[in-house]
Amino acid sequence: MMLSGSPAGPDRFGTPILGVSEVSGLIRDLLDDDRLHGIWVRGEVTNYKDHTSGHRYFSLSEGTGRESALINCVMWRTYAAGLGFEPKNGMDVLAWGSVEVYEPHGKYQLIVRELLPAGTGERHLMVERWKRELAAEGLFDPERRRPLPRFPHRIGVVTSRTGAALKDILTVISRRYPVEVVLSPTAVQGEGAHIEIAEAIRRVDGLVDVIIVGRGGGSFEDLFPFNHPEVVRAVAACRTPVISAVGHEVDTALCDFAADLRAPTPSAAAELAVPDREEVLREISGFRERMEALLLHRLAAARSEVEDIRGRMHPRRLSRRINERRQRLAEHEEMLRRAALARIQRERGALAEVRASLAGQNPLAALDRGYCIVEVNGRVARSVRDLTPADRVTLRMKDGRARAAVEEIMYDRDL
Repeated sequence: MMLSGSPAGPDRFGTPILGVSEVSGLIRDLLDDDRLHGIWVRGEVTNYKDHTSGHRYFSLSEGTGRESALINCVMWRTYAAGLGFEPKNGMDVLAWGSVEVYEPHGKYQLIVRELLPAGTGERHLMVERWKRELAAEGLFDPERRRPLPRFPHRIGVVTSRTGAALKDILTVISRRYPVEVVLSPTAVQGEGAHIEIAEAIRRVDGLVDVIIVGRGGGSFEDLFPFNHPEVVRAVAACRTPVISAVGHEVDTALCDFAADLRAPTPSAAAELAVPDREEVLREISGFRERMEALLLHRLAAARSEVEDIRGRMHPRRLSRRINERRQRLAEHEEMLRRAALARIQRERGALAEVRASLAGQNPLAALDRGYCIVEVNGRVARSVRDLTPADRVTLRMKDGRARAAVEEIMYDRDL
């Protein structure tokens, strides 16, 4: 007897025999095709069951008669918790998920992660497509966002003239920081509303310091115009900083991503657009107190400095300081005089030494001892060989010169 899942080997014709688990594994591998993962499937809900565990089990069918098709679906509790409606049999829906095989039972099923009514679902898909396209254009880049002016003079509001959003914005601004509000009215829902919204944005751009674009809460259908690319591009093209305030805090529209700042509600947008007057006054008061304290500190320092100068300029103190400076000057003068005399003595001694050294080396010093210098033709005769008989020579002595003639040359034999 063969156990399920054990390979049986080839039959008598050589054809491989597969175990059940092997067949299930092959099916699983085939269903790993990327075309069966992260897909949208449209169909009619049948066999719907809301299990006590929170999981949802149902099938999606399509067509009638021979052309009908059906796929089993399961939506786990974690995904079902986010459903915004209660599915019913016969309802046309869009399901997003992946096809997987449940090997123990050998059946495949669609694991649903998101479920939408078909009409709304198609618009959701449209918004997702727009989001990808607009992001690719760079309209959602964070680097494009600009800071809001801290003290605006004029606020532009793009919303319905009769909606609660305008009233909330006016109430908040008048309470926090009253400034001029310029309304650029527009329809905020319905067919063609996106055209009016975009035109209202362009109409007020450049005339105000900040623009608030938005409306109160509503369904996905109500907020749909604020997802339209024309509105998003109008927001992105604004020269004026834009605050997007569409719906309530949980609501998100594509114009939120293109705006310079997103606010959860129109009231919150008004709070972000203008400062709080009370906070500004408190800040000014704090500045005033710090300036007064700084000024008082500077005055006290100046007063202390004046008192010090005044004390130093008192006649008796001034006279004493002058006498002290004179005494110190006299002491320095005596020190300089003594140093100068000592330097002169040292220099005199050094000069005497130099004079004595030079005197010892002076050839004229020998004249004082009775010697004389013989010069012939303007040159000193150092040897008798420099002379010839009848030369006219000059005899230089210590107190004058004499002229003589050479009569005879005699050589010392010892030299």
